[in-house]
Amino acid sequence: MTGVLNTVDQRTKLVGENRLELLLFSLNSRQLFAINVFKVREVIKVPPLTKLPGTHYNIKGVATLRGTAVPIIDLRAAIGFPPSRLDKPEENLIITEYNRTVQGFLVGQVRNIVNTTWSDIQPPPKTAGRSNYLTAISRIKDGDGEQIIEIIDVEKVLAEIIDYDVSISEGVLDEDLTAQMIGRKVLIVDDSSTARSQVRGTLSQLGLDIIECCDGLQALRLLQSWADEGRDVTQELLLMITDAEMPEMDGYKLTAEIRHDPRMKDLHVVLNTSLSGSFNDAMVKKVGCDRFISKFQPDLLVEVTQNRLKTVLGID
Repeated sequence: MTGVLNTVDQRTKLVGENRLELLLFSLNSRQLFAINVFKVREVIKVPPLTKLPGTHYNIKGVATLRGTAVPIIDLRAAIGFPPSRLDKPEENLIITEYNRTVQGFLVGQVRNIVNTTWSDIQPPPKTAGRSNYLTAISRIKDGDGEQIIEIIDVEKVLAEIIDYDVSISEGVLDEDLTAQMIGRKVLIVDDSSTARSQVRGTLSQLGLDIIECCDGLQALRLLQSWADEGRDVTQELLLMITDAEMPEMDGYKLTAEIRHDPRMKDLHVVLNTSLSGSFNDAMVKKVGCDRFISKFQPDLLVEVTQNRLKTVLGID
């Protein structure tokens, strides 16, 4: 797998075209799981791990990679399977960057990368229940016919290990704006229920009305329906906060569609994603987002929302 991630610069061209590439791996038997290539730094064999006392039970230990201590999460155990065994030769580490942190996921065999489109990525079936660890599923063809790929909700896995605090730091909230916040609407678009909960938990403290959509296509249809009814989308919403990666339509494509519709082109769009900042800065300019912030930063979410309200009210 050493060369499989060497063309990431070329792959950035896929984003904004509603396309993505998935890194496939196994956790148990033949079932395939996946995460987005853009969140993967490298794939390596398991180095020696140091167990630290008091760490979460799904953290196998810490690996020292290029002088940096990286926590290693047993992904198999984290999503409800029996724990991994480090003595098995097929075990690998996927080193990732999420929410401005680096961590490794202990998995089984790493297969390959597949190029696909977000329109071919579907939400998990409702019969999977609310406690599943999937954001989406897809299908690929292999030698044995068609196979289902399960895309892991890494946001949920990390939230169960890391305590994400939704409280707002002292001094961040502008008391002069408090009354003006109450009742204004914010649209949150994210396929991860955990991520939506984090944003909702932060912004609801401001008295805002939160509207939620699970993917870009659902959000676009909602906005289009409002416009078809003659409602002014930019008056209805203070802003929209959207994830980048979502089934059916990603956040980049959603933003591009909004900008091309004169009825909603002035909607304030904030990209809120766990993908790397340097990559998203370029994508923000390409598709026309107003702001990019990386997950999960409650104080920054509040600041961005307050700044938008100040603009609406004409306050410097």
